[in-house]
Amino acid sequence: MSSKHSMSRRSFGKRSLAAALFPMIVPASALGRDGAAAPSNRVVIGSIGVGDRARYLLETALQVKGTQVVAVCDVKTDRREQARDMVNKYYENQDCAAYVEHEKVVERDDIDACIVGSCDHWHALHSLAATRAGKGVYCEKPLSVSMEQNQALRAAVRKHKTVFQFGTQQRSDRKFLQACELVRNGRIGELKTINVWSPASSSGGPTEQAPVPVNLDYERWLGPAPFTPYTQDRDSNAWWWFIEEYALGFIAGWGIHPLDIAMWGAGGLMHTPVMVEGRGSFPAEGLCNTATDWKISLTYDSGVEMDYRSQPAPKEWVERYGLTDSHGTAFEGTAGWVAVNRSDITASREGLAKDKIKADEIHLYKSRHHMKDFVDSVRDGSDPASPIEEAVNGDALCHMSDIAIRLKRPLRWDPAVERFENDDEANARLTRPIRPPWRLGA
Repeated sequence: MSSKHSMSRRSFGKRSLAAALFPMIVPASALGRDGAAAPSNRVVIGSIGVGDRARYLLETALQVKGTQVVAVCDVKTDRREQARDMVNKYYENQDCAAYVEHEKVVERDDIDACIVGSCDHWHALHSLAATRAGKGVYCEKPLSVSMEQNQALRAAVRKHKTVFQFGTQQRSDRKFLQACELVRNGRIGELKTINVWSPASSSGGPTEQAPVPVNLDYERWLGPAPFTPYTQDRDSNAWWWFIEEYALGFIAGWGIHPLDIAMWGAGGLMHTPVMVEGRGSFPAEGLCNTATDWKISLTYDSGVEMDYRSQPAPKEWVERYGLTDSHGTAFEGTAGWVAVNRSDITASREGLAKDKIKADEIHLYKSRHHMKDFVDSVRDGSDPASPIEEAVNGDALCHMSDIAIRLKRPLRWDPAVERFENDDEANARLTRPIRPPWRLGA
């Protein structure tokens, strides 16, 4: 596909104007780094959100040949200054700029792509801003806090013909690729059942109002979320992940990883209408209010059934698959099974897990490095390993699961229209208010 941001790289003359306003973006090649790309072909990156996981993404982008990080953005003074200093130290210059406002990053004509690693409730709006500015986007998972926001982002990516990479990096791991190709090529016979497990959310958290830390722009941290007086450490990863105003909890924040692999392995079998029902537990007190455990069943019209559980996985699953980590995806078919997580891939018979996929069989997208895959796609305008369509479909699994356990009744989801059938209350949960002045519209 074509890409507006590819014009930015090739129109090197445009950089001469930007150079009057921003530092010259040539230091990597000037320093003589091995394999440095010419300035006209370098993918120039700005990073929106640089704490914890996002800091790792930034560090990863620095190490991908042919990139240049020129801007970092965060609502916390210490984080953005540390990130800026880290980038400048890496390049041995002072060219990286630090911003509080993401608008100042996306409006820069010299930037080709943005890494969005902000809090979940900001993912869609930060990604939308970058997409509408013609930038490629690498967005950390999960995609957003509502299906409405997911759909708006997908529409923008399609309209502006930009590159989008979802942060489901397991698609760039050979173990997961192998497992899914085995399933797609019938090595376990006809797929019947998928078992998925994931870590659950935490409970607790201080509820007493506290002064806003001096290093935090709390108004901008809240952004589109409802205004709530600051409570101690509300903005720390120990708590915000598990507060419904900012996230769905780990039913999405962690669960999207094994659910995405389930979807990748099942293919079209999970693109049919589905009945979803289950139960979950929610904290009765404290700051956190997302599900601390769940057991959810999804029954597809294709005949495939999926059992989605929170940690710990049932004892019989651990014994059967031999996977003891806190997460995993197992495919059960009429002729065997294959299971996978980040530690291992196991199967029902010896040698199956390493069975070679033949040249004339189904081959899924092959990537060995999620960030490099994104950078390559920005450079050539192609779809990456986890494009926007897969991101929306995977995130939908999280939303429908969360809504089903909150409403405590079976729901039927129609993927063609991305709505629940004949259930206004459930469909109302597919949107959520956005606090002005923030909005989804252009």
